[in-house]
Parts: sequence; structure tokens; C-alpha cells
Amino acid sequence: MPVPTAPGTVAVLAYDGMTGFEAGIVTEVFGLSWPDIDQPWYDLTVCAERSPLRILGGASLHTPHGLDALAAADTVVIPSVKDPAGPVSAELIDALRTAHGRGARMVSICSGAFALAAAGLLDGRPATTHWRYAAALQERYPAVQVDPDPLYVDDGDVLTSAGCAAGLDLCLHLVRRDLGAAVANAVARRMVVSPHRPGGQAQYVEAPVPEDPVDDRLSATLHWAQEHLDEPLRVADLAARSAMSERTFARRFVAATGTSPAQWVIERRVQRAVELLESTDVPVESVCAATGFASAAALRHHFSARLGTSPTAYRRMFRDRASA
Repeated sequence: MPVPTAPGTVAVLAYDGMTGFEAGIVTEVFGLSWPDIDQPWYDLTVCAERSPLRILGGASLHTPHGLDALAAADTVVIPSVKDPAGPVSAELIDALRTAHGRGARMVSICSGAFALAAAGLLDGRPATTHWRYAAALQERYPAVQVDPDPLYVDDGDVLTSAGCAAGLDLCLHLVRRDLGAAVANAVARRMVVSPHRPGGQAQYVEAPVPEDPVDDRLSATLHWAQEHLDEPLRVADLAARSAMSERTFARRFVAATGTSPAQWVIERRVQRAVELLESTDVPVESVCAATGFASAAALRHHFSARLGTSPTAYRRMFRDRASA
């Protein structure tokens, strides 16, 4: 096996008046070292146009790193902007364009998409932002292909995400891209979050807090299903395990996850297939059996629909990337 290499430098922008959570998402994922993960980690830098700056709640942040460090990073993260309706400074636009011109990976969280759009980095590209700002982003930057539904959009070297919590989904996705599913899942477990959330922003637009929040019975059923993906998982059986009627179970499931039970199971099975393809050499037929798909054809269909490639091609691509 090749010796693991560090995945590069990450620069996150801090600005006056931001919340600690916005930059904290990025700091938590890319700045902490995980002693039980045997993998060289990212080199994180917090950058700002000027320092010191104020954080909501009365705290202040001091950093010696300016926009020159931002422009020099391998991955640049804009966690948000102070005012989506306001201007983006010429200095920040220049730093973003410089970073992108060098080949840096550009990432935005929530309203941070407005900064990338102001720099012209989203022109002609699919992108997302918080559902509250999607219409404004489209109106202000008509060349951007705004999609208000996804939690995040990966367009190769430019990635955007929805509201700030969706930034955590995107950060874990970046770890998965760089270091594989096993490492990303390990980070997610230590942060006590799901390694992948199904569904999109639509589940939050009309009712951010469901009237009927998920209870312990449904939570226990989801955990059980995750551990038994190789078995038949019929909706009727899952409902019975939750001591609910199928209709009640389906309603509460959608309210809690934003997707149907059947789609949730497929998403989990595909994710398990990704882990097995990356971490083992077992044949695709064995991956199929371990993930509960009825046939190898079914595995290929659902895998390709979600990842845009076949299981065999994905394994080959992952191995080529790991040995590069």
C-alpha cells in the first residue's frame, strides 16, 4: 500500500461579525488532528482581510494570516458573507480569482456562494446556497445555475453547500473525496454526526422543525437497519419494528429524514458498497450480497445513478488515486 500523504492546505475566511460556528465547522473537520486515524492531516489556516475582528457574542479573533495566505491555499473555504445583498470587496475577489487560477479547490458554505459568484467562479456552473438566498443568488448572478434543493453541489474544483450545517456534510464529502470513505466515516463518528444525510433542502423549507419529531422507536429502527443492510428491509417490517402502522411510519420517516424509507435504504446500501469497494478486494458479487441488493445489476443501477460510474470503475479509480 502507498504511504499516506497529507491532503494539502485549507484556508478558511473569517470576517467581522461572523458566528463562531461558521468557521468552526471547517476548523473541526480540517484543523483537528485525530490520533487514532493513521493518516497525515490537513494544514488549516484561518485568514481574514483584517485582524483583529469581532465574532458574535462579544469575542474577538486575531490571525496573522491575510488574503495572501488564502490565495496560496490548496483548498479555499468561504463559510458565509456578512451580507448577501452587500458588495464583496475587490481584495477578496482578487484573492479568490488568484487561488482559482492556481488550481485551488474553491468551496462555499451557505451565503459564501455570493463571494464565489462575485468573483465569477460560479458562472456556467451548478451551485447551491441556503434556500432563503437561492432566488437572490439567481437574480443577482444569472449566469449561475442555481439549484436550491441539494445540501451541497460538487462541480469538481468548485463546491457549494446549503445552510451552515450543510457545510458539515460538504466538509465530510471533501474528506471522503481526498482520503476515502473509511476515514470520512471515522471523522463523522467522532463528531457524532451522520457520514451522509439523504434528502435535500426541500425538507426544511416549509417546516424547518417537523410537527411530529422522530421518537426513540424510529431512531432505534434506523440504527438497526443500518446494521442489517444485507437483509431484506421491507417497509412493513421496519414499521412493525417501530410499533407503527406503515402509514404513520412513512410519514414520520419523511419528516425526520426528508426521503422515503425505500430511498433511505438504497442510499445506505450504496454507501456501504462504496466502503467495501474502497477497503476490500472482494468481488462485486460479494459486495452485492453484503449490501442487500437483489442482483449485481441492481447494485450497478443504483450505484451509477448516485455516483455516475459503475462499481468496478469506481474501485479502479479509487485505487489509481490512492497509488498516485
